Amino acid sequence: MPAVHHKLLLEEALQDSPQTRSLLSVFEEDAGTLTNYTNQLLQSMQRVFGAQNEMALATEQLSKQLLEYEKQNFALAKGDEEVISTLQQFAKSVEELNALHSELSTQIADKMVFPMVQFREKDLTEISTLKEIFCIATDEHEAAMVKYSRLPKKRENEKVKAEVVREVAYSRRKQHQAAMQYYCALNALQYRKRVAMLEPMLGYTHAQINFFKKGMELVSKKLDGFLNSVSNMNESIESQLDIDAEVMRSSQRELLSVDDSVYMPDHDQAAVSRALIQKAGYLNIRNKTGLVTTAWDRLFFFTQGGNLMCQPRGAVAGGMVLDLDNSSVMAVDCEDRRYCFQITSPNGKTSLILQAESKKEYEEWICTLNNISRQIYLTDNPEAVAIKLHQTALQAVTPITSFEKRAEGSPNPDRAKPGGLPVTNQEAEKTSVSLEPEDLIVPGTPIQFDIMLPASEFLDQNRAGARRTNPFGETEEDDDESDTHDSLLQQVFAVRFLGSMAVRSGHTQEVIYEAMRQVLAARAIHNIFKTTESHLMISSSCIRLIDPQTQVTKISFQLQDVSEFAAHQENERLMGFVVRSSAEDDEPSFSVFVFESNTEGEKICYTINLAKEIADARKDPEALAQLMKSMPLTNDGKFLLLDNETGDTAETAGQEEQESEA
Repeated sequence: MPAVHHKLLLEEALQDSPQTRSLLSVFEEDAGTLTNYTNQLLQSMQRVFGAQNEMALATEQLSKQLLEYEKQNFALAKGDEEVISTLQQFAKSVEELNALHSELSTQIADKMVFPMVQFREKDLTEISTLKEIFCIATDEHEAAMVKYSRLPKKRENEKVKAEVVREVAYSRRKQHQAAMQYYCALNALQYRKRVAMLEPMLGYTHAQINFFKKGMELVSKKLDGFLNSVSNMNESIESQLDIDAEVMRSSQRELLSVDDSVYMPDHDQAAVSRALIQKAGYLNIRNKTGLVTTAWDRLFFFTQGGNLMCQPRGAVAGGMVLDLDNSSVMAVDCEDRRYCFQITSPNGKTSLILQAESKKEYEEWICTLNNISRQIYLTDNPEAVAIKLHQTALQAVTPITSFEKRAEGSPNPDRAKPGGLPVTNQEAEKTSVSLEPEDLIVPGTPIQFDIMLPASEFLDQNRAGARRTNPFGETEEDDDESDTHDSLLQQVFAVRFLGSMAVRSGHTQEVIYEAMRQVLAARAIHNIFKTTESHLMISSSCIRLIDPQTQVTKISFQLQDVSEFAAHQENERLMGFVVRSSAEDDEPSFSVFVFESNTEGEKICYTINLAKEIADARKDPEALAQLMKSMPLTNDGKFLLLDNETGDTAETAGQEEQESEA
């Protein structure tokens, strides 16, 4: 018995993924081909029936015409009695033959033409009708989803929202029911088309055998075995159809018995999974349609390795949208829509704004894309690494027994001090002492995740007489004497402020590492993904954090107040420094500021160390001249080279690096 290998799964009808739509298009193409072939085959069968019916009429007319010979008045009719009796016998034989032809014609009409007509008018027409119903239900669901996606976030009306949610649920349930009926009909068609092809020919052959059985016993015996096997096959297919149809009906009843919350968006009851490295589902993507106009399209997105893929409906395969390696993902507010997030490439030239359907999908997409951005998928066991990172983030707020345990797990525990400076014996003695996290940072210390510039300071810096900071180190004609001294070193880095917090000690790198751990852990636990890019300007007198759009200084630190600085031991893009602040009579207090840079954190630490050396060498002109001579500069002496580059190419590379860091 031939088996049906391809089926449309009813369990995938609700998700309505592009893979299911692609398979559905194959079934629809097969149904269209079957319809065309059925029409052509039916025309041939009707022609056979017409020929057989004409044969019956012709033999009947022949029999009558033979009997009319006796009634003819021939002038020379003598001697025709034998002819007349012979013709009468022929007429009787033809009349009997006419009865066989009439019976054959009736059998062809009943057993060959009628089943094919019934298959075309019932099964194929049902497929066409269900397809139209399914398309209408799909369009209604898309319209309801568009209305739901446009629900405002700020002026949310619960009554309007409830009506829209009910409309989405109704349209989604309607589409689900139409899809399952359509899928069941298409699956059953794979059986019925075989029966429809076999049953007419089986009836036609039986009719022909019955017609020739009296004179063709030998032929009929040869065909009996074959026809019996065909009949058995037909009965087996029909019984299999009955069993499969009952299974599909049972599955349909079970799938329709679920709660209505399955059809409602943003009603996910499952917990958010933050350790995913693969994700797939429908998202709304914002596309520009003009200079100031945008449009949102609902497409199917999925991750594949380190790439974000998109697959429109009806497409056989998906196409790459963005390389996710080292990209940044953050939540954004866009056009008063909910659950929006932005993906930005490492160079900042490409960005996508997407909208999830629910809060759970929104959080899982951000966590998954962040996991892929860290290139976890390249490890031997990416799922375990992602789970471990998530557990580490959850446990990060719990102090560990000793900082030395973290140093033991570091891939390079003997790493040199930032800037390539050797570690002194005094510093080695400091690090050799086991410090508890409570000794470094007071438990429960609040963390500041952003630096907000007060309105008064913003106005003061933009009044007449005030000058905006130039991030490229260029001086103006009215520069004061302090800016002239600072021109010995002005280096700008593109950074993102992650957080700051008060600490107990300001002369160990361990306090910076512990602050980094707690800041990153707090961001992961509280789902704080949004960061703002700023410019970190390092000069020989101070460190400034500058807004790149307004060139206004957000915060400034005197270089002498920076007591310690270090880059992260594993993540090269993380760095931080300790700032000392003290009143006249009070003891000094310390705060750690943590940043993420587009370049290596070691370069920023090297620049801070170099700025301190320049500040110390100002008292001795000869030492300052010797230090400036040893600094790696470009040929024009304007830019500091952080890599060993010489010759004509060093100038170009230095300028490109300065522009990229700015």
